[in-house]
Amino acid sequence: MPSIKAFVAKLYAARIYNKINRWASNPISTQERVFQSLISDASSTQFGKDHNFKDITTHEDFVKHVPVRDYEALKPYVEKVVRGEEDVLWKGKPLYFAKTSGTTSGAKYIPITKESMPGHIEAAKNAILLYIHQTGNSKIVTGKMIFLQGSPVLETKNGIQLGRLSGIVAHYVPKYLQKNRLPSWETNCIEDWETKVNTIVQETLSKDMSVIAGIPSWVQMYFEKLVEEKGQKVGEIFKNFNLFIFGGVNYEPYRSKFESLIGRKVDSVELYPASEGFFAFQDQQNEAGMLLQLDSGMFYEFIEADTFFDASPLRLTLKDVKIGVNYVIIISTNAGLWAYNIGDTIQFTSLTPFRVIVSGRIKHFISAFGEHVIAKEVEQALLSALKTTEVSVSEFTVAPQTTPNEGLPYHEWFIEFDNPPSNVNVFATQIDTALQLQNSYYLDLIQGKVLQPLKITQVQKGGFQNYMKTIGKLGGQNKTPRLSNDRKIADVLTKNIQTN
Repeated sequence: MPSIKAFVAKLYAARIYNKINRWASNPISTQERVFQSLISDASSTQFGKDHNFKDITTHEDFVKHVPVRDYEALKPYVEKVVRGEEDVLWKGKPLYFAKTSGTTSGAKYIPITKESMPGHIEAAKNAILLYIHQTGNSKIVTGKMIFLQGSPVLETKNGIQLGRLSGIVAHYVPKYLQKNRLPSWETNCIEDWETKVNTIVQETLSKDMSVIAGIPSWVQMYFEKLVEEKGQKVGEIFKNFNLFIFGGVNYEPYRSKFESLIGRKVDSVELYPASEGFFAFQDQQNEAGMLLQLDSGMFYEFIEADTFFDASPLRLTLKDVKIGVNYVIIISTNAGLWAYNIGDTIQFTSLTPFRVIVSGRIKHFISAFGEHVIAKEVEQALLSALKTTEVSVSEFTVAPQTTPNEGLPYHEWFIEFDNPPSNVNVFATQIDTALQLQNSYYLDLIQGKVLQPLKITQVQKGGFQNYMKTIGKLGGQNKTPRLSNDRKIADVLTKNIQTN
């Protein structure tokens, strides 16, 4: 007999589904309403005055007055906010700063306001509710749930609290879920990631886990320690574990490994959260892509990735996008980010409703020879090779080798195998063939004898975790980039990580 909590969850899920369906069915008018509201609310801020918000009534006006910026370009305004000034990017002061580690800017301070905070909370909650509505599986709310995340301990800077986004969000767990949620507050506050995971294993071994969430690479570490500790598959340890929630990276390269660790298939829901906003979540189990959040105080623009570095690339709104094109996503939000480039590239999988997949990072690509290979292409090439074999991969990254000791340049794939191929060269050929089919520029360079086919360098087990530890980014929301246009990661792996 279903519990009262499970019954109520089903009713609530149906209500939220209808609410979401209303704006998802009217995407253009929804985005226009959000746009007008943002401009109106920020017209008296320093940024609004500097950029003539009072004269902006259309997207064309916005493009004319507000250039696309990344964090470095917006930093002069952010620094004013950090110093404690009011009404700079958004009215008043932010509630929090989500602190992230930038590659060029040092620490980044992303404002989270009273108006933007609910978007982070509601989207995560709604992802679970839409899963319940679609599948009818409301029993998950009666078991224990674990969210592998950063420490909820916050600092204070000029009267504003700051911390990792996942740590900030931990303060907003609904009361009806607090009894279900793990790990304990004390364990969640542990800073050292390995110590934290070991403690989480001990804390959860005897619990009835139903939902597990986190970045796949770090959940994998948790699963491996569970199996090692108990000598059983995760699905045997947690018999009611039926939903894995993930974000941050593509799950597909991890799927076979996870199914092996779990011992059975479980449903999964993909999220697209970032410090700058919660952009999308998977709303259908049988549809590719995640539902773009159009009614959460964020206005979206899109620039074709191939034109992004042109002098004046065309800035599109939803009404002009197409399926399958690689776009740089640009956001303006009720946290005070304006025409802001978060660095991600996306592709639309559906226009009714608008669903997206994350295809990579605009800075994370390989184009050392003009090939412009993106993350989605290398992931799909690897998956294509894995489908016909028993090979399984734990982690990988790709870098250009422009000055080999002999022969033509090539793409070097650093792969940590769980179950390696019997013949690495044959496996490399399978990946290379699949990549050529996806990227015509890469195909032309191979056929034109500018590049030789890719080569695989095997990384010993645990090598990528060791690499992340050497750069101080083990755990939390950190992840190894799939692609680099240089050899910074490759050189560290080559020098400091034993390879076979």
